[in-house]
Amino acid sequence: MPGNEPQRRLIMTAEDISRAIRRMASQIWESHVGGELALVGLRSRGATLARRLQPHIEQMAGKPIPVGILDIGLYRDDIGHTTIIPEVRSTEIPFDIEKRHIVLVDDVLFTGRTVRAALNALMDLGRPDRVELLVLIDRGHRELPIQANYVGKDVKTYANEKVIVALQDDDGEEGVYIVPE
Repeated sequence: MPGNEPQRRLIMTAEDISRAIRRMASQIWESHVGGELALVGLRSRGATLARRLQPHIEQMAGKPIPVGILDIGLYRDDIGHTTIIPEVRSTEIPFDIEKRHIVLVDDVLFTGRTVRAALNALMDLGRPDRVELLVLIDRGHRELPIQANYVGKDVKTYANEKVIVALQDDDGEEGVYIVPE
């Protein structure tokens, strides 16, 4: 019924997202020291963000920067603890991660459990030289000692709120919203 949708509060516009991506791409390139850089996006919005970062970093690097997609469905620690059945999709990393500087890319950092699962999945594929984390939104409320190296925006939220990242490629609209759960 119209009018019963939860109230969405816009916290990042499409322009804000683009600006954050350009800034984080510059930060990645400035801190990149030797080795081979690669981006690995967590399915699905992390993968979209990684693909958006890629051309900006390639322009600064003057060379191709590979992008992979990581699925963590089987690495979640809540399997069997909830009625939610994880959707398992393919991991697409068309390069060797050994001896690479990997930047894991995700949309929202919350408890840290998704990142823990991503690290486990990544290590099953090999041993990179270094792994860093990039998130568009860091909303706090960590349950594990995980911290992002690159953050688009820090957002203070209540535990009963949810951060929704909508990307044109995935959702047909662009923006970041806070909604009550």
